[in-house]
Amino acid sequence: MAALASITPHSSSSLHPKSHLSSNTSHHSISSYCVTRSVRTNRQRLYSESGSRGLKIQSAATKPAKSPAEEDWKIKREVLLEKKVRSVDAKEALRLQQENNFVILDVRPEAEFKEAHPPGAINVQIYRLIKEWTAWDIARRAAFAFFGIFAGTEENPEFMQSVESKIDKSAKIIVACSSGGTMKPSQNLPEGQQSRSLIAAYLLVLNGYTNVFHLEGGLYTWFKEGLPSVSEE
Repeated sequence: MAALASITPHSSSSLHPKSHLSSNTSHHSISSYCVTRSVRTNRQRLYSESGSRGLKIQSAATKPAKSPAEEDWKIKREVLLEKKVRSVDAKEALRLQQENNFVILDVRPEAEFKEAHPPGAINVQIYRLIKEWTAWDIARRAAFAFFGIFAGTEENPEFMQSVESKIDKSAKIIVACSSGGTMKPSQNLPEGQQSRSLIAAYLLVLNGYTNVFHLEGGLYTWFKEGLPSVSEE
């Protein structure tokens, strides 16, 4: 999709006045020519001054810089393994919650959390519906719509702030999402498979959380096995 360019501080559209030259209005023609030439000179001066002041032509649809959550999965996985983030299955997660005061951090969208979640779980969505209407956000909405998705999501910029306001850094946390993903290698997935909960676990260890676990199989498995759940609907 073509980027929408804008020029700071002035738009170039105002620098192209139209001259209507006529053989019957030679004086007006000469005046128009002088004005046009003057405008062109001013335009060149403007571009020169803009360059000397460090002003640049920017694209309004340029993608923002990559965030930690967008880091390559291979790098995330290496950090998770280095920080000894361990995966637990649904029944083990329930036992740890009930017997060892583990906190289940549900990073699914709020609507999914309200439908059903483990009792006592804390919800902080790692992705949210796209909120802004910048050119980049419009381009992303269009890309989602192209694939028939009309509720596109974006990374929640307040994720870590929200987690830190609800969960102490010394807490023992099990991060959960729908599918779970895995760090375990397999023949088809030699580096495992990324998921929202693994991305969230990565952000937690980057921000000083030291007791982070991951729900293998996700909440899909939790509900499938008939483990306790509650609804807020």
